[in-house]
Amino acid sequence: MKESDYQLLQTSVFSGITTEEIKSMLTCLSAREVTFRKDEIIFSYGKQLTSIGIVLDGCVHILKEDFWGNANLMSECQPGDIFGEAYAINASAPLEMNIFSAADSRILFLEVNKILTVCSSACEFHNRLIQNLLTLVARKNFELNRKLEHMSKRTTREKLLSYLSTESKKANDSTFTIPFNRQQLADYLSVDRSAMSNELCKLRDEGVLEFRKNSFTLKSPFS
Repeated sequence: MKESDYQLLQTSVFSGITTEEIKSMLTCLSAREVTFRKDEIIFSYGKQLTSIGIVLDGCVHILKEDFWGNANLMSECQPGDIFGEAYAINASAPLEMNIFSAADSRILFLEVNKILTVCSSACEFHNRLIQNLLTLVARKNFELNRKLEHMSKRTTREKLLSYLSTESKKANDSTFTIPFNRQQLADYLSVDRSAMSNELCKLRDEGVLEFRKNSFTLKSPFS
């Protein structure tokens, strides 16, 4: 691992733990680093997980598909983000989605049973690690609730405005950048891409917003 990786981990599940302490704990946690190429599957549907992943470099997408192959982008994980934790903690539940590398990526895997069981050698900071993990899980639950709020809207227009309004508030600015391209945004909101693109153009023509690629500006109140 690079020195910058330890700095990244300190912003994530190892928050409040020094670099030297992290190095000691990674051995204790049976940590392993794996490199994936773009579009390579990390965990596939039906797999039973025993480890959580932390993105060191690149980008990871969590995608759920129905019987007919219609895709729903559940989440995008950037460097510092974790994934697979819910299924790893509840190891009896098989994975109900596909997790793949959306770009060339490096992933650090940690065995979840090693995280949840405090070892004797340890790591006096092990309890802090568990607290951090719980905090991250809670944060992801909030994000899932936000997505459910967007998807509960009845029309493509309402879903778009709900999502863009939330992103504007998060940025504390009427101009902001979203992490999705058009297809990814359509998958995230579970809408047809063409219909979504048409709706964005209508909103632009009505003076509600402006956009260029994945940069948006909300311009006026709307009903």
